[in-house]
Amino acid sequence: MAVSTETIKLLREATGAGVLDCKKALEATGGDFERATAYLREKGLAAAAKKAERVAKEGMVKLQVDEQGQLGIMVEVNCETDFVARTEDFQRLAEVVLKQVAENPQAADLPSLLALPCVDDSRMTLGERLTQVIAKVGENIVVRRFVRVGRTDAGWVEGYLHPGSRIGVLLHLSAAGNRELAASAPFRELAHDLALQVAAAAPEYVSPADIPAAVLEAEQAKYRAQIADEKKPDHIKERIIAGKLDKWYEQICLLQQPFVKDDSIKIGDLISQKGRQWNTPVSVAGFVRYELGTGE
Repeated sequence: MAVSTETIKLLREATGAGVLDCKKALEATGGDFERATAYLREKGLAAAAKKAERVAKEGMVKLQVDEQGQLGIMVEVNCETDFVARTEDFQRLAEVVLKQVAENPQAADLPSLLALPCVDDSRMTLGERLTQVIAKVGENIVVRRFVRVGRTDAGWVEGYLHPGSRIGVLLHLSAAGNRELAASAPFRELAHDLALQVAAAAPEYVSPADIPAAVLEAEQAKYRAQIADEKKPDHIKERIIAGKLDKWYEQICLLQQPFVKDDSIKIGDLISQKGRQWNTPVSVAGFVRYELGTGE
């Protein structure tokens, strides 16, 4: 049967499928718009299933922080190639995922997030919207992870997105109840510098006290094994291990790292210095760092 150009256009707008696919779907369903829509969605699901095993480590990190520095949201959406990551379809999808997280605080994990009605088209779920884009661009796409970082104290949640959208950071800096300080430009500048530090130096923990006991024990065991055959007294060996741990802390603990803008001072000392200057204890309550295609 003959299918009108207008009907093809409407189906394309509703599903995001290509013109030829829309035409074939309408012809296969006798021009029934609803059945043609279902036909295309089933076809998209089949196409997505075939691509699901492909490795997707390109894509982008996106984040947003509200004007009060009260809540930050960050997502990582992956595709297979940098070419697709630069397309309008993919970038629009990443924006939709970020908005989906922002508008659905009840979604605690990826399955529940994907099962909710999509924020830019409530006729489908976010998962179905994802499938639609996979069918259109021809690559596997996954929403890899998302996080919310909020505060209830006097402080500031800072977001930093590195150029290229491959690294993103959310950092919560606390002002110990001093709301006037938390609202000041110098405090926000410190929060920004610390977020930049996390992006550049990739710490895993705020301080050594935050390192899980099992991780610390494994690192100590590694150093003991390295010097096991050395003919040195035990107390000397323990000092060697302590020195190696200090070097390790500088790599993985934010407060132990040299400041990227001035390596003559460590981050912990910088924060203490600012706290004394402002007559208020200042502390990093936490941070999250996403790097495209890495981590859990």
